[in-house]
Amino acid sequence: MTDIIKLTAAETAEKIASGELTAVEVTEAHLARIEAVDEKVHAFLHVDREGALAQARAVDAKRERGEKLGPLAGVPLALKDIFTTEGVPTTVGSKILEGWIPPYDATVTKKLKAADVVILGKTNMDEFAMGSSTENSAFGPTGNPWDLTKIPGGSGGGSSAALASFQAPLAIGTDTGGSIRQPAAVTGTVGVKPTYGGVSRYGMVAFSSSLDQGGPCARTVLDAALLHEVIAGHDPLDSTSIDAPVPPVVEAARNGSVEGMRVGVVKQFRGEGYQAGVIQRFDESVALLRELGAEIVELDCPSFDLALSAYYLIAPSECSSNLARFDGLRYGLRVGDDGGHSAEEVTSITREAGFGPEVKRRIMLGTYALSSGYYDAYYGSAQKVRTLIKQDFDKAFEQVDVIVSPTTPTTAFPIGERADDPMAMYLADLCTIPTNLAGNAAMSLPCGLAPEDNLPVGLQIIAPVMKDDRLYKVGAAVEAAFVQKWGHPLLEEAPSL
Repeated sequence: MTDIIKLTAAETAEKIASGELTAVEVTEAHLARIEAVDEKVHAFLHVDREGALAQARAVDAKRERGEKLGPLAGVPLALKDIFTTEGVPTTVGSKILEGWIPPYDATVTKKLKAADVVILGKTNMDEFAMGSSTENSAFGPTGNPWDLTKIPGGSGGGSSAALASFQAPLAIGTDTGGSIRQPAAVTGTVGVKPTYGGVSRYGMVAFSSSLDQGGPCARTVLDAALLHEVIAGHDPLDSTSIDAPVPPVVEAARNGSVEGMRVGVVKQFRGEGYQAGVIQRFDESVALLRELGAEIVELDCPSFDLALSAYYLIAPSECSSNLARFDGLRYGLRVGDDGGHSAEEVTSITREAGFGPEVKRRIMLGTYALSSGYYDAYYGSAQKVRTLIKQDFDKAFEQVDVIVSPTTPTTAFPIGERADDPMAMYLADLCTIPTNLAGNAAMSLPCGLAPEDNLPVGLQIIAPVMKDDRLYKVGAAVEAAFVQKWGHPLLEEAPSL
């Protein structure tokens, strides 16, 4: 089992296609790993054992019939519990949808099934993807496999923890303000936020519609690229989906190089609040890029200092609108319907019981920002800042091909440390938020361990809109150089459970 679960997704697919392994053997190995360690990690909210084995048997039957298998056929995957999955519970980490079983698949779920990827189950997350630590799940926190007393990032901590604990070689996350990249950084894995509109949002439960974006999570850059290619593409069911060819991400990942590229370093992405070990590993990464043939360009993007404030007005405003549908009348939890309460009272009682503190905080903040007399002062002003951030990116990309930064200001912090300090929690997304506001593509990949705590540090790569392949070109080059110099932070120094 140990040998199977340590394989990359690409290696696993090759062994299944050649007949060296069966999809059932691979699936059973990962299900056994989940059974062995997930009680401690709590990466999964629901494990679909029978469904996964049925998918694996179908892959093996295809191979026996001589049918051509896709590049990820038979490879297991952990799916963030924000994507609807027909016949399988989808809770979004919230009591308000506890036990809800969707009657349809999200487009991402459909694409995974069509590619014969084996979906092991649904992973834990901050409720409605609102959080930076996966402590806001209604079903309890997830631990970081590097140190179970530390957070695995948020909101997609379940997906990143499943990868880092070898419960799955692939995972899917969503990124509204950094919720793919931030968990990847603190668990030593790879996470990609595609260009906004590059992956369909149909069937992905909405938090902030102008920011939410699904994307691939993996342990290597190539594995992320293979998964990206499976889930990306135009979807007529999503009005924000981009009707354009998917960038050649797999080709870029197989031919990584930074020779002759201009790489930007933004001065706003360092300073007070950044852990010394994170800055040390980032500076080493920049030096490595220079060694590999890149030209390093210093950039000044002043509006980035306003990104956090703008985000925490725009995202709550959109969430207060999106979550209005959870009224206790149509689906999900219903409390107080005993004949003695009005419809309005049932809605109020249901929301009080069903939503957690962070969701309530953001709904109230968003409702206030959109209210009469405050709209222009708060939400309107935040949207103007968003435009300035996009303009700063546009100016930057006239000078450079990609931008690099630390993914997070610190390594993983202890569970509970920031639970009563929302502002400290929000600072975890300091480096990732500007990209969501502008709609660009971005990746986090491991760049070593911080010397003071021996925990993973992430390097963020940011590319222009629909230039996602640049992420993989640079990421693959950096990954190869790191492995050659120091070994893979996760695969070589995997935490023991």
